[in-house]
Amino acid sequence: MSVVIYHNPRCSKSRQTLQLLRDKGIEPEIRDYLKEPPSAAELEELLRLLDLEPRALMRKKEAPYKELELADNGKSQNELVAAMNAHPVLIERPVVIANGKAALGRPPEAVLKIL
Repeated sequence: MSVVIYHNPRCSKSRQTLQLLRDKGIEPEIRDYLKEPPSAAELEELLRLLDLEPRALMRKKEAPYKELELADNGKSQNELVAAMNAHPVLIERPVVIANGKAALGRPPEAVLKIL
C-alpha cells in the first residue's frame, strides 16, 4: 500500500500522525509541503479526495490568509487554490493519502479510517 503524508515537521499533529503510521508498520512517502508545495492540480485532487472546499483546508490564522483577504466570499475556488500553492503555510496539516482516499490528521487517529 502506498501512503503519502503532507507533513510539517514543526507541527505536533503532523509528527503525531507520522508516528501513528509508523506504529502501524507503515513508512509513508513524506512530502514536506512547505519546501515542496503541491501544485494547483495536486491541491484540487486533495480537495476532491477530502470532499472539502478550499477554505476548509486553509489555516485561517496564518498571516497570508488575512493579507490576501481570503475570507472574502468573492474569491473563486481557483483563487483560493492558487493562494495555497503560492503560500503553502495556508494548507492545514497533516493530510494523508492511502487507498485512493485522503484524511486530515486532526486528530491523528482520523487517518486510520483510510488505511
